[in-house]
Amino acid sequence: MVRIDQLKTMGERLVARAWELTFCPPKAAAKPAKPTSSGGGKNKKKKWSKGKVKDKANNAVVFDKPTYDRLMKDVPTFKLVTPSVLVDRLRINGSLARIAIRDLESKGIIKAISKHKSQLIYTRATRAEDEVEKPEGVVVEKAPKGKKTKGKKEEEEDE
Repeated sequence: MVRIDQLKTMGERLVARAWELTFCPPKAAAKPAKPTSSGGGKNKKKKWSKGKVKDKANNAVVFDKPTYDRLMKDVPTFKLVTPSVLVDRLRINGSLARIAIRDLESKGIIKAISKHKSQLIYTRATRAEDEVEKPEGVVVEKAPKGKKTKGKKEEEEDE
């Protein structure tokens, strides 16, 4: 049998190659290696991710007894009281948090720092500030922080 590379004309080579492909079994090592990443058009298109899915908040829309008790017990200890803080800590609705803040302010439990239509900022009311308010124009002298001990030279001068 004649090898393909020994044939002279192009026609003879094509006929011999077609005969080999038709009647001869394929060789195991004859498979060309596929490139790992090719930029061809037959690749699968990239799928876009759906993004992170946030769990739906299941906040209360009315006060029940335990939640109202927690409101009255815990909120006076908060340094910062805003509707978003109450929603986050007590798991209540935003409109319910605004109503609760108005109620706490009317009872004197919290005091306003800043009232704006979009954000209400409050802090806890301290009893000392409410009971004793300093009148204007009164100067309060500060007491010395500690006793100063006299040195040996100052003691000798005093004697």
